[in-house]
Amino acid sequence: MKYTIKNARMLDDAIVDIEIANGVIANIGKEISAGEIVDAQKSLVIPGLVDLHTHLREPGREDSETVATGSAAAAKGGFTAISAMANTFPVADTAGVVEQVFRLGQEAGLCDVFPIGAVTAGLEGKKLAELGAMANSKAQVRIFSDDGKCVSDPLLMRRALEYVKTFNGIIAQHAQEPALTVGSQMNEGLVSSKLGLTGWPAVAEEAIIARDILLAEHVGSRLHICHLTTAGGVDLVRFAKSRGINVTAEVTPHHLLLTDELVSNYDPVFKVNPPLRTEKDVMALRKGLADGTIDIVGTDHAPHPTEDKDCEWQSAAFGMVGLETALSVVVKAMIETELMSWETLVERMSIAPAKIAGYAKHGQIVAKGSPANLAIIDTSATWIVDRNTLASKSKNTPFAGMTMPAQVRHTFLNGDLVLKNGQIVSKMNGGSN
Repeated sequence: MKYTIKNARMLDDAIVDIEIANGVIANIGKEISAGEIVDAQKSLVIPGLVDLHTHLREPGREDSETVATGSAAAAKGGFTAISAMANTFPVADTAGVVEQVFRLGQEAGLCDVFPIGAVTAGLEGKKLAELGAMANSKAQVRIFSDDGKCVSDPLLMRRALEYVKTFNGIIAQHAQEPALTVGSQMNEGLVSSKLGLTGWPAVAEEAIIARDILLAEHVGSRLHICHLTTAGGVDLVRFAKSRGINVTAEVTPHHLLLTDELVSNYDPVFKVNPPLRTEKDVMALRKGLADGTIDIVGTDHAPHPTEDKDCEWQSAAFGMVGLETALSVVVKAMIETELMSWETLVERMSIAPAKIAGYAKHGQIVAKGSPANLAIIDTSATWIVDRNTLASKSKNTPFAGMTMPAQVRHTFLNGDLVLKNGQIVSKMNGGSN
């Protein structure tokens, strides 16, 4: 279909009309009226957001999430591309499984779903998975991660970096030294001491980051640090970049806003891996994201069924859903605090992640000829997070009841309107759900 986005506000505050045809931006100007009209009402148009860290649970844990429901959550959050982590059942460690996830994403048709392959077979950390077969599959996997588990064996990590270097792949590391985190329940510090919960020390994260930076430098390969949470970790990544080592890093929205003090009420909604850290760490993460030491925001969208969260703290699963709240949380943490501009937000949440992953049709500036993967944001709106209206199958959001800034109004995927006025557009009848 053809569309015209009327009264769209660009990043330079110009108000324009944007014509979309054949999956691309056909024209930008004034007084355009072609095809279906979508009135942006002076809302901001930006390239669709890109997430390099999403858990979709399918195959195997469809009680938590499916590719279809996760894709809907992504569209509602303004994402046009997401990257599905490998910790499914069976694990995405073969060409067959990653191709299944890729096909399910295409069938859902609400955002582009790019599978991430496991580094090790079965996420067991004993031998490499079928990295070459996944890279050469229809899914063309380029990012590999055992996220949820750390590739703790240094020799195996070295071999993985060497292998993916042959096709310009990336190892995305969950930085957690397992020997230092046995039974850990939350950040190690004053709060864990008061609550009597086993602490998760910052050094468990930083030790792996330091080791892997040195390995990446030695091999000359690409390393990506998942969900950075500590001030020391930020310093290590800054050091690596000063040496020209090919390392990138991400931070989650929740680690930019929430601290370990919230665990004081033992509410398992705040139980996450890696854990919420201190205010000092939060400030360091914000500074790192603002100055570019931290390259991108990754949601670590981690859905769980109610029974896995509505239980005592020690028995609860780690993780939070995040696709639908990510943009607003980053606005609250970074833009409202004047640490970052909208231009920088677009860089960290769209342009940079697409470039790191090589998603050529995403993260492109809004210009004539660019792919029409777009999000339209009402930057002046506020909304209250209601877990009962989330598109995600799971409701484990730590932001329930909070008033959030900025609301996604419309999302275009490859030239198709998939979110209209905040509602998912049905592929079957063109209506809204």
